[in-house]
Amino acid sequence: MSVTEKNYRSSTGVDEFYYGEIGDGIVAAYIERVKFLQNISVEMPQEITRAHGDNKTAEMAVSSGDVSVKSAFHKIPTEDKQKLLGLEVVDGLTAMGSEDIPPYVAVVFAKTFEDGSREYVGLTKGLFTRPNIEGKTKEDGTEFSSEEIEAQFMDREVTGYKKEKSVIVATDKKGSTTNRNALFLKIFGKPHPNKETEPEGA
Repeated sequence: MSVTEKNYRSSTGVDEFYYGEIGDGIVAAYIERVKFLQNISVEMPQEITRAHGDNKTAEMAVSSGDVSVKSAFHKIPTEDKQKLLGLEVVDGLTAMGSEDIPPYVAVVFAKTFEDGSREYVGLTKGLFTRPNIEGKTKEDGTEFSSEEIEAQFMDREVTGYKKEKSVIVATDKKGSTTNRNALFLKIFGKPHPNKETEPEGA
């Protein structure tokens, strides 16, 4: 019986941020890429609660908190903000108000490794909230700003799984996209946008 060698390499970067409007279904209306992702964190809190009796622990259970995401980009294009936040556009002007209703979206992004492998993280159904609008005066040197945006995600039905899920992870070795392609079908119900132009297993 052969034993598969485990991978203990740590990720060194992030790439390939995609989102798609999922609504209340499991198939996205579209898939969009936002380039120049700088960092992203996914928080999946869990808490262990205890029931006591006879001066000892009688039972333990795990309660899960909300899945939250915070991501920073070099720049989030206006067109993507309009889609992610459900903003109204009139005469080329983008407006924000208290009655804006962001759509449910699904997200996939990649963590990259020095050996060329990638770990893809899929988030099944969530809502993004408006980022702050910030600016800073130009000083002696040129400094580039970044934009942060946050979201909350929930469980939803995913084809093939018995229970609803909020996060799905896939890993591909260098040169392979097999698991990435499978993840896109689970998260978006559609193939990866570039799958048709890639050789099988590339």
